[in-house]
Amino acid sequence: MKPLIAILLAWVGAMSGRLHAQTGDSASTAVAAAQVAASSWLGLVDRGQLGESWDSAASLFRGAVARPAWTTAVRTARDPFEPLGARTLLSASFQTKLPSAPPGEYVVLQYRTKARQGRTIVETITPMKEPDGRWRVSGYYVRPE
Repeated sequence: MKPLIAILLAWVGAMSGRLHAQTGDSASTAVAAAQVAASSWLGLVDRGQLGESWDSAASLFRGAVARPAWTTAVRTARDPFEPLGARTLLSASFQTKLPSAPPGEYVVLQYRTKARQGRTIVETITPMKEPDGRWRVSGYYVRPE
């Protein structure tokens, strides 16, 4: 696990059993909007537009890691698995509370992603709804499966 990536989502590993979930139409609407934001953001990362991915991330993300440190950390975390292939959604969960994160609206998305030499990784992406109403990525974590 790479240190800066782990800092961004250290709280995701401790989620199980400690999250407050919302149900209903508003949660499904949030999940759909968060998936669109995550897909767009992952596209930047996949194309190597790492500075742009930092620029478009949530303020929480940008406050946790400086732009140059982010580009170094994401390269270090992903390079052993590149090129990445197809992603399959494993889970999507709307949350209003996450450990070590301020209260808000979050969607925790986990994808199984094909990687080099037949390997797979799990990518966890956590978009959050910012005060302007837009969903932006607040955390990203990569681990081998």
